[in-house]
Parts: sequence; C-alpha cells; structure tokens
Amino acid sequence: MDGRADLPRVGAVLEGVTPSLPYVVVDAAGREVEPVTRYLRDLLLGDVSSLTCRSYGHDLLRWFRLLWAVDVGWEQATETEAATLVGWLRTARNPQRHRRREGGDPPGSVNPKTGKPVLAAGYAPRTIAHNLSVVHGFYAFHLHFGQGPAINPVPENKARRQALAHRSPIEPVRRHQRARLRPKIPSRQPRAIPDAQWEELFAQMRCNRDRALLACYVSSGARASELLGIQLGDIDWHKGQIWVISKGSRARQPVPVSPEALAYLAAYLDEAGLPDDDLPIWRTRRGTSRPLTYWAARRVLQRAGELLGTNWTLHDLRHTAATRLARDPEMTLVEVQTILRHAHLSTTALYTVVGLEDLVDKLAEHYARPVQPTSWPQRYDTGDVEAVFGAQR
Repeated sequence: MDGRADLPRVGAVLEGVTPSLPYVVVDAAGREVEPVTRYLRDLLLGDVSSLTCRSYGHDLLRWFRLLWAVDVGWEQATETEAATLVGWLRTARNPQRHRRREGGDPPGSVNPKTGKPVLAAGYAPRTIAHNLSVVHGFYAFHLHFGQGPAINPVPENKARRQALAHRSPIEPVRRHQRARLRPKIPSRQPRAIPDAQWEELFAQMRCNRDRALLACYVSSGARASELLGIQLGDIDWHKGQIWVISKGSRARQPVPVSPEALAYLAAYLDEAGLPDDDLPIWRTRRGTSRPLTYWAARRVLQRAGELLGTNWTLHDLRHTAATRLARDPEMTLVEVQTILRHAHLSTTALYTVVGLEDLVDKLAEHYARPVQPTSWPQRYDTGDVEAVFGAQR
C-alpha cells in the first residue's frame, strides 16, 4: 500500500483468436484467466469496442497481479485488497511515464511556454478511478451469477447513482460525496493552441504529409484515431469533407475540412502516390510503406515540441479546432456540437470558457488605466451615504 514493493510483472493481455473475444488475460504460466474471460465476453456482447475490452483487460490484470502478490483468491477478495490497490497506485511509478531523454521537463511540472502540466511520474486520479470502476463491474457481474464474494470489494456510493438517475432538466443537479477510496477528479479544461504557437508548430512540419495531417486535424476537429483511419474513398473533394468512423458510436460520419487542408492533402497524395482503396491514406515515409500508427503520428508532434520547447499532443489539435469554432460569433453552439459530434451540449459549452492567456491584452489595458474614484448616484443624499458607508476619501 505504501509503494515500497512493486507488483509482480506476471501475466499479460494478449490478442484473442475468436471474434467474440479480441483480447484475453493470461497468468504467469500463460493460462487464460477464466473469470476475466467471462466478464470481457459479456462486455463484448453488450457492444463495447475492442479497445474498451483491451483497456478493461489491463485494469483487471493489475488487480489480479495484486491478488497474486498477497496470495488471495479472487473469490475471497475484500475491501482491504481494494484499499491496497488504491494505495499502491497513489505511490507507485507509472512505467509509461518513464522518460528516456535527458533535459526534459520534470514530471509533474508545468511547461513554461504552453502552460500545460507535464504528466506526473505516478498514476493519474482518473486512472485510479477507472481501475476501481472496472473491478467493481467485474465483481458485480459475477455476483449476478452467485459467484465471487458476497460483498463487492469496491465500495459504491448509492447517493451518486441516485444523482445520476433520470431527473427533470429544470431541476439542479444534486450534489453527492465521493465513495470511499475514490480520488478527487480535477475538472478538465480545454487546451487550445494559441495562434502564434500554432504557426510556430506548423512551420516545423517537414513534409506535405505532416502539414496535411495537422491541417486536417485543426480544421475538422476529428479525433486522432478517427483521422488516421480514413481511406481514399472517404475524401469528398467537392463538398470539402471527409468520412470517419466515430469513436463513440462507431458509425461512419462526415466531418468538414478546410480548403487549405485539402490542398496540402492533394499535394501529399500527388507526392506519395495513391494508396489502395482498402488502405489508409496516411503512410510511413521510411522503409516499407505501412499505415501510420497513432504512436508515429504522436512522434511528429514530439519532434517539433523538442525544438520549440512545447508539449502539445494530438488531442490538443481537437481542442484547438473546438475552441476556434466555439468562439466564432457567426456559429451557434448547436452547430459546433454537430461538427464535433458531441452527445451533450454541455460538453461543447466547455470550449466557450475564456482562459487567462486570452485576457493578456485586456489585463494590460486594465493595469494601465488610472484608478477610478468612487462615485454615487446623485439621487442619494451625501449625508445618507456617509451614514451607511462612512466618509469617502
């Protein structure tokens, strides 16, 4: 719980061999963990994506590693083991946060140029909360069939479930406390790239592929994985739009792109050649031509960030597109919601929040103006004002 011992690196999440189970969790001997398999297959039957199955598999593998370390069977797990997991996650180092390059910003600091926090060395509160939710769902599934412990090891908050239940939209949202072991989740703020830094970032792109990729991201607002999966038939040159597979609904939906982005895209395809109809248009430039992965596209921004001293990510490009659209006085919030494909208008409204960096010029004018003396409307008698507020100097 204090992080003085690491969890054993045993077991793995492997690709499955059947369509009904794209990923499986195996133990140290390579044997399939059957309780996890039943739960993941039930999730797939509930129409979750394969990536969700993979994410849940990693969370459950972490849970089983803890149970193997303390020699407790999954059927005998109690709240003590859940508390131990939370304590370990709050103190242990996240192996994905390991930085191999020298001279970078220390973990948990703030980038002086972008103002974005650098990821901490440990596990984020959202990761801890997600892991608890997965473990809770795992035991709730088995409890339905009379298996596992009689009480779910992860505490739940009934007040939260009642607050999230159906209610009238004119009623205020009922406040509720966090359940035990649940961390505080900070509210997310948009991370739009300022125009000056966007121009610097775009100038660092080395080829038409990278220019087209960034221009499509910032004009369409598409998510990273959505844009990387488009094929040649998904581009509508006449209407100025592309078709993507939406992350949430997994439906094929159109998103707009700017004429400038289409011009860079045409230059890239003219230079690299047209791909086959069933292959993504974004491909590697070195060695054998392969589809461009998320990690390779992320590395494009990382190389530019190392030169500029910034830490922008691919998802920040979507934030930039959303902020530009939301602050356009000629566009309504509902229209922006349609472009970004948000399920709720409240999500789109987050991009209307004005950041401190947007108020630099107004603050400079405010500090330069002289202090205005206090004045009162003429209809009030001077003696009455002095009697209530005292003598004004």
